[in-house]
Amino acid sequence: MKKLIGTKEFYKHLMIVALPIAIQNAISNFVGMLDNIMIGRVGTYPMSGVSIVNQLLFIFYLCIFGGMSGIGIFTAQFFGNGNVEGVRNTFRFKLLVSLLLTAVSIGLFLLAGPELIRLFLTADETGEAAAEILACGEGYLSVMLIGLVPFAVKEAYADTLRECDDTVLPMAASIAAVLVNLVFNYILIFGKFGAPALGVVGAAIATVISRFAEFLIVIIYAHTHSKKHPFIQGAFRTLRIPGSLARQMTVRGMPLLVNETLWAGGMAVLTASYASLGIEVIPAQNIANTIANIFNISFIAMGSAIAIILGQELGAGNPNVREDADRLTFFGFILCVISGALLAVCAPFFPKIYNTEASVQALATSIIYLQAIFMPLNGFANAEYFTLRSGGRTFITFLFDSCYVWCVSVPAALLLVNFTDLPFLAVYTIVCLLDLIKCAIGFVMVRKGIWVNNLTQEM
Repeated sequence: MKKLIGTKEFYKHLMIVALPIAIQNAISNFVGMLDNIMIGRVGTYPMSGVSIVNQLLFIFYLCIFGGMSGIGIFTAQFFGNGNVEGVRNTFRFKLLVSLLLTAVSIGLFLLAGPELIRLFLTADETGEAAAEILACGEGYLSVMLIGLVPFAVKEAYADTLRECDDTVLPMAASIAAVLVNLVFNYILIFGKFGAPALGVVGAAIATVISRFAEFLIVIIYAHTHSKKHPFIQGAFRTLRIPGSLARQMTVRGMPLLVNETLWAGGMAVLTASYASLGIEVIPAQNIANTIANIFNISFIAMGSAIAIILGQELGAGNPNVREDADRLTFFGFILCVISGALLAVCAPFFPKIYNTEASVQALATSIIYLQAIFMPLNGFANAEYFTLRSGGRTFITFLFDSCYVWCVSVPAALLLVNFTDLPFLAVYTIVCLLDLIKCAIGFVMVRKGIWVNNLTQEM
């Protein structure tokens, strides 16, 4: 047990990296929760339409995250190794990848947006209900597309800053953005201070305004603090990247990009499968996920911290990196136990805030309890994933994460939904329990040390 406890310096470094990320996620998710409540006050159908579109946009966000993550492995190790030109080249590559992914995503949403939304409509949602959900979803999506470019470019900047040990500025920019979002949501959704009441379209406009605000803050800061972040000096003199490095980043990064895309797609398929078990499922899941996201920051922040800290240690050749990985995983697990207990306390009360049917509120309460129970399990799997990723073993993480979802979780859900009479909660519980196998696989791979890999030496 003593081996799982680090020194004061270890936890100080962890807090420097993780705490700003946690605060950023907490504030973002809290304001997202308030947004969701505001839309929920408009009605169940608008809430369902926005929830469906956000599920689709979630795939885009994870594509960007996956594209940045593979390259970020090199950024963290180059920074740990003191290689400024290496960091600069990874930054350029991030910009190119983010813009390419955004262009493809916008084209797809423009061509097939309504059809993608219809995939989430159940047989029970016919006539006026389906038409209203579809109309709300289309209106929301059409505006949200405007904010995808500033979001993607901002991520390239913010990810690089975080991997260079500057997690405070991205946090501050996110806080400013969510406050802008909250204010404009209140004004535009409900028509305050003389503005028209735009409902879900108003919510989308507010989000886009906040995207541009965050984009400007991060970019202006990076270019006015070039002494602190020398990678930005001369970053745009050329977009040329050494061929060998570009190939390495593509080889290492592509599995993560594909992984995040397939994982998000798998989550969308699971949501669509669950939706066929009742008209209450989507709004209930939306309510439950909204409050769960507040408490999920424990393992989200730890995952990012694990990737950054272990990546830097690998680049610097720290001989204690395996012991530090165990300490980070243990600390994250304890955080998730505490967060899960707090989430369970909120379960009976939070759904009652929404202006929706009692059956939806009751189902949401049950889902929240289950999410609280499984949070330590999710936290452990997340820690193992980011540990494996820190050494550039991206193909293994691809097999561990998205392949597991598509080969185990999705088939299990489809079989249970289509060939049994089990209710939603039973199906959901069984699918969550299957992640125990994933945790066991991750534990074995991490203990074997196959992830301990210094990419800067290879280059």
